[in-house]
Amino acid sequence: MDSLYKIIAIALISCVATLIVKPVRPDFAVFISIVGGIIILFMLVSYLSSIFDVFNEIFNLTNINSSIYSIIFKIIGIGYLVEFTASICADTGNNSLGDKVLLGGKIIILVMALPIITSILEIVMEILPS
Repeated sequence: MDSLYKIIAIALISCVATLIVKPVRPDFAVFISIVGGIIILFMLVSYLSSIFDVFNEIFNLTNINSSIYSIIFKIIGIGYLVEFTASICADTGNNSLGDKVLLGGKIIILVMALPIITSILEIVMEILPS
């Protein structure tokens, strides 16, 4: 819970600093916003190990193919990166560009998920009586 307060504090400080600097130096305001976001992301890295541990346990219990495991983590990573990038685009006033980034991310995620969808369909076809 302490980390949440730190994240909120950094976000608020970044927002206030951005509001103060924006009328004088708009280029620095964008930089402050990006740096604040990156600091928050680095603060969250410590939580990733516990997430990986839980997913490892799940995949070990279910004997799911390890390639699916890596695809799932890539999809999650792409989702977060695309959302972060689109937010930066929106912060700089480039909403249209942010929308294109989101669309591109969704298409890439769909393409990456195709092997998982295929595996699920194969399992369903094996279960159904012929």
